[in-house]
Amino acid sequence: MSIRVVLVDDQVLVRTGFRMILDETDDIDVVGEAGDGAAALEVTAHTRPDVVLMDVRMPGMDGITATQRIRALSPAPRVIILTTFDLDDYLFSGLRAGASGFLLKDTLAADLVAAVRVVVSGEAVTAPTATRRLIAHYVSAPATPDHADRSGDRLAALTSREREVLTLIARGLSNAEISVELRLAEGTVKTHIGRILAKLDLRDRVQAVILGYECGLVSP
Repeated sequence: MSIRVVLVDDQVLVRTGFRMILDETDDIDVVGEAGDGAAALEVTAHTRPDVVLMDVRMPGMDGITATQRIRALSPAPRVIILTTFDLDDYLFSGLRAGASGFLLKDTLAADLVAAVRVVVSGEAVTAPTATRRLIAHYVSAPATPDHADRSGDRLAALTSREREVLTLIARGLSNAEISVELRLAEGTVKTHIGRILAKLDLRDRVQAVILGYECGLVSP
């Protein structure tokens, strides 16, 4: 079964370029396009895609608001935020809105295709080290003690080992690096991560990183 994708960008040339790349694959079909957030909601509701590639700055409804509303649909497609370097300040808001990651608009064709496949599998697009840099840069305001306490209460369900793993995830370590750090088999690390996501009701690794910062396990 092909992966169904909707392209959202106010620049027709950008959408055309992405469509040409994705149309070259055997397992990805572009089922719709939109030039603004409001149109994206309509197209998404009509076509029921698996993934939406979402621009941020558009006329009318912006990509952050559109992402939040699209993620509220049932079933909810995965959303990949599209950004340029001067729009990176929107990234954290996009992740909070429910996006599974981000891509730069000048990303390589192979990376675009890989990202679509990755988010469909339930993972985040951003590499762990990139997530660490981005979160550290944009989560500049420390959490209030009250907020940190509420977030920290969620960690009570974790074992001490799972808390260690979550801390290392938040620091940006990959599974292989966590394996070395804790002297665990990589398969065991994956098992711990799966349990952490399930216990804390987190969608993916990106949300785990955000929670790590909110709980004070790590700080920018």
